[in-house]
Formats: sequence, C-alpha cells, structure tokens
Amino acid sequence: MADSSSLDALVEALRRLPGVGAKSASRMAFHLLQHDRAGTQMLARALEQAANNVRHCERCNTFTEAAICSVCQDARRDGTKICVVETPADQAALERTGAFRGYYFVLMGKLSPLDGIGPKDIGLAKLFERVLDGIVSEVILATNFTAEGEATAHVIGEALKQRGLTVTRLARGVPAGSELEYVDLGTIAHALVDRR
Repeated sequence: MADSSSLDALVEALRRLPGVGAKSASRMAFHLLQHDRAGTQMLARALEQAANNVRHCERCNTFTEAAICSVCQDARRDGTKICVVETPADQAALERTGAFRGYYFVLMGKLSPLDGIGPKDIGLAKLFERVLDGIVSEVILATNFTAEGEATAHVIGEALKQRGLTVTRLARGVPAGSELEYVDLGTIAHALVDRR
C-alpha cells in the first residue's frame, strides 16, 4: 500500500461500513482518490452535513433533520396504529409499499443479550410511553424474522398485551411468485401454521 497516513485513515473509515473488509475498503479508497476526486469531496461534505444535521425524531425515533419527522407530522395518518420496526431502513421499506397509513416507532436495534443489548438500549421505555397515550389501539410488530427480531417482538408483545393493547405481527410465509420446491423448509412450515 502507498505510504500515506491519510490514505490509511480513509481505508479504516470505509471499513466501518457493514460488509466492507480491508480489500474492499482499499479498492474504494483507491478508486475515489484515483478516478473521482470530485466524488470524494462530495462524499466528505455529505457525510459531514448528515453527521451535523440528522437526529432522531422526538416521536418515532427515526432519522430526521427536524424535531418531528414528516411522517409524524402527517395528520392524515391513522393515529390508532403504530408499526414497530428495527431500523429507519425497515421503515422506509414499509413506506414504499404504500400499504400502511399509521405511524411508526423505530427501535434502532433489536434485543441481543449475547451482544449486551437490552431493553434500555433500544428505547423500549420510549416506545411504551408512545403507545400508551390513550389513542393507540393496535401495535404492529414488524421486526425482522431473525432470532433476535423474534425475541424483540415477543418481549414487546407480551408487555403490551398486559397493558390491554391489541398486538399483531407481520405475516410470514411463501413469497408471491415463488415455487414451493425452491422455498426453504422453515418458511413453508411457518406458512402452514399461519395459514388463513
């Protein structure tokens, strides 16, 4: 590698991205510096601006530049429904469907005792405060179908059911357009159990 502490710092910074190892980070750094100096400057400005301006919405915890995000400000939404997701990316995916017109709460993670992530680390107290406002009647748990996502949904669901709220979970099963012989066995099993 070239003799440059600035280049080494860039490679190390790029390695912080998920799924980016040392080789990929080096390739990105060399590409930016060799072929796209303007892109390098644009990336640096965008990162600095985002780091300085983006914060958490006071109501739903997603990313926003305002105190309250645009979704939470939308009075046309159904205030009786809150959809709980793990990340802002999950919220964006649900929003792109156009199928949900309620509000959201973004956990910014999932319970993971092995990694030392407990209820306080993902803001469950703030979630409970939000959904127990007397307006919300249904909480839709849209955490991922991983072991940690399932555990997170279970903990939230049990706590909210004890407080008298209706708690539902995203359906899971065979994807539309797929052929059964190519679907994994766990998905087929869940589809059979959750059939309607």
